[in-house]
Amino acid sequence: MNLHYITRPSSLPENAPLLILCHGYGSDENDLFSFASELPEELFIISLRAPYAMQPYGNAWYAINFDAEKGKWSDDEQAKESRDQIANFIDYACKTYPVNKDNVNLLGFSQGTILSYAVALTYPEKVKNVIALSGYINPNIIPENLQEENYTKIDFYCSHGSADQVIPVDWARQAPEFLKSINIKHQYAEFPVGHGVSPQNFYDFKTWLIARI
Repeated sequence: MNLHYITRPSSLPENAPLLILCHGYGSDENDLFSFASELPEELFIISLRAPYAMQPYGNAWYAINFDAEKGKWSDDEQAKESRDQIANFIDYACKTYPVNKDNVNLLGFSQGTILSYAVALTYPEKVKNVIALSGYINPNIIPENLQEENYTKIDFYCSHGSADQVIPVDWARQAPEFLKSINIKHQYAEFPVGHGVSPQNFYDFKTWLIARI
């Protein structure tokens, strides 16, 4: 498997719920893995490292170009490749580790959230729950014919900092309407922080996840 990752095994010998962590732009697999010790022991946790190394350190799921003329724009082709790599990784993890392929959960932050949305909306049969922290839905990297997909088994927890200076909260606020329009179960919350995860936010999504695994 070409994505580097680290794991925390489950307390269950088999059929464990799987949680895959996808970090944000410029970070690495150790970032969200700091959550692992605070999450239920029955979860088999895998934290992925994004495929594109940045200088001098950190990694990205796709390039973000800060071009003065064009403004900020994303490399959607790279994003689609990373989306498909994560989807393939789910298959690999379910074959390699004693996890339940029908209980795959994604947790993303920022760019990792944008990818988590894309994976779940493109491959709904592979994912059960998505925790989407401080990100948004990029319509360019998801299928066009969403009405034809079956999203009945997916559930989303979406949250954002109301003072986020990196990804405007208005972008995140579009997600509930979007998910509602295609009949996807979801919960949305905002917290009085910037581009980060507050303790209340952590407790909120942890409670949400425990009720669903």
